[in-house]
Amino acid sequence: IKATFLNSTLTSEQQYQVKQQLINNDIDLLYVAPERAMTNDFLQLLQQCEIALFAIDEAHCVSQWGHDFRRDYQNLYRLHDLFPQVPRIALTATADSRTRQEIEQQLNLQQASKFIHSFDRPNIFYQISEGQNNRQRLWNFISRNHPNDAGIVYCLSRKQVESTADWLSKKGRKALPYHAGLNKDIRADHQRRFLQEESVIIVATIAFGMGIDKPDVRFVAHLSLPKNIEAYYQETGRAGRDGQPANAWLAYGLQDVITLRQMTQDTDADESHKRNVHQKLEAMLGLCEQTRCRRQTILNYFDEAMDLACGHCDNCQSPPETWDATEASRMALSCIYRTGQRFGVNYLIDVLLGKDHPRIVQNGHDKVSTFGIGTFLSNSEWHSIYRQLIVLGYITSDIESYGAIKLNPICNPLLKGEETLHLRKQQVDLSTEKTSSGRKGKTKVRLADQDLFDALRELRKNLADHQGVPPFVILHDKTLHELCSGRPSSLTQMETISGIGAKKLELYGADLIKVIESFPLDETLDNNLSDTVNETLQLFSQGLSLEDIAKKREVTLTTIYNHLCAALEVHIIELKDVIKLDKSDIDNIIYVIELSMDEETFSMRQVFDSLSEEFDYNILNCVKASLA
Repeated sequence: IKATFLNSTLTSEQQYQVKQQLINNDIDLLYVAPERAMTNDFLQLLQQCEIALFAIDEAHCVSQWGHDFRRDYQNLYRLHDLFPQVPRIALTATADSRTRQEIEQQLNLQQASKFIHSFDRPNIFYQISEGQNNRQRLWNFISRNHPNDAGIVYCLSRKQVESTADWLSKKGRKALPYHAGLNKDIRADHQRRFLQEESVIIVATIAFGMGIDKPDVRFVAHLSLPKNIEAYYQETGRAGRDGQPANAWLAYGLQDVITLRQMTQDTDADESHKRNVHQKLEAMLGLCEQTRCRRQTILNYFDEAMDLACGHCDNCQSPPETWDATEASRMALSCIYRTGQRFGVNYLIDVLLGKDHPRIVQNGHDKVSTFGIGTFLSNSEWHSIYRQLIVLGYITSDIESYGAIKLNPICNPLLKGEETLHLRKQQVDLSTEKTSSGRKGKTKVRLADQDLFDALRELRKNLADHQGVPPFVILHDKTLHELCSGRPSSLTQMETISGIGAKKLELYGADLIKVIESFPLDETLDNNLSDTVNETLQLFSQGLSLEDIAKKREVTLTTIYNHLCAALEVHIIELKDVIKLDKSDIDNIIYVIELSMDEETFSMRQVFDSLSEEFDYNILNCVKASLA
């Protein structure tokens, strides 16, 4: 497809060349921003061309209630007035029913056909984490789940972008900043490197991402709370576009809630717009504090029903606990009242914890009844309580009083002991929390295939560098995985691999086969057993002890024995390599097992008892498996 763009990054000479190509029908697809598209000069240019279609991308930007409102989008209705014979299509991935109606009205598309695809992105694992020390928690998440993957980290400010990128770089990752304040050449270079190099992390404001279509982004992380669910959904949707597993990770804290609440009020917009922005923020906070399935909450927001929980988000895999926080909340509210509603959260927590700081003593707050009554909870737990009380509307942060916490009228029944309140329990610090396999957004490569996969990636990178294109243009990761699992040995076999058409087969087929032949699969692992069993077998063949394998794989020792039983049943390994017993002991176990198997119902407990509980169940199961 002969495609190009027209914008201010081009020189006058380059812009002239693009316009001439357009007039001469030498361009199939031209990208142009609405701000330029609706100028008189550009409209006059279009009068000289044969236009087949106007495609309005990111059409939600037309909505004044939307998260990405751009006034020039509302002028695009004129395209129909000026070119009534040219069909139009409006496209968006983030429009609820109200926004869809506004798109129809603003662009005069009331009679157009509508095609609504599901908002579900089933390959993305959603994880939202509240607490403190977000940057360290980000590192824990990346180092555990994505040590070599490409990803995007979103921050609220340019300063945070710069400091986070620098911090990740010092940690050993290839991290590049991206925001509107950078020189355009630097931005372009960082975007190019993100697209073309492996394992690059872009740390960015929301200025990054529009129009970026890198399919192998394995994670999107937010170090600040997005303003609304639309923005969160759009930004997390930049992960896993190849359909492979990906992670959407968000960390937020009390200050995020306070800052965004203040930002909604500190604008010149009319009250109706402020209310709409506030409602969208509340929906985002609701998603964060939600105890039910994250995916259900997101889909419901976009008017799509999902009857069953997804099983593929943090709330589904580790349901959050709640606790009766009535008394603790009353203490938190009372402390606000006793100190005159003039102080921020950190000061209030210091009072509750009985810290005798000079400022507290000077203000006489070491004498109030709430001084030191909160030592049964930690600093982070009190932060969690105050954050949830703000989200629930019991208290608010007053921007005019430099963030002082004020009581709202709805807190009175709670403060007086007339109602109870259950809150989410503070989450376990991710620095000590074991990451479950369900959270790992990295596409799983069998251990036996890892060297081959790395070699195929290296070949892909060399081909991409030679052609000056991103690696995913050569082959997607999904295709490399299929090459590893299928291991085609001829061009005919390679035709069945998804992502390899006739042209790519001709260009790369011979080179791919050469690499595959360089990494023959161990006969032990050339079987029909599951990937997880084969991963255990690979480690077992390397001489690791069963205890070390269990530790490395983060599973129980019994699970490892079960994997080896599966291999024993198909005679891939021998019993003598798994258990170290005298032949007489093994013969005795076999004798008892065979006797028990002759009976109508086999019971390993009966075998265990018959052998006087001398051998544990793992050994007995292995012996039985070897008899298959």
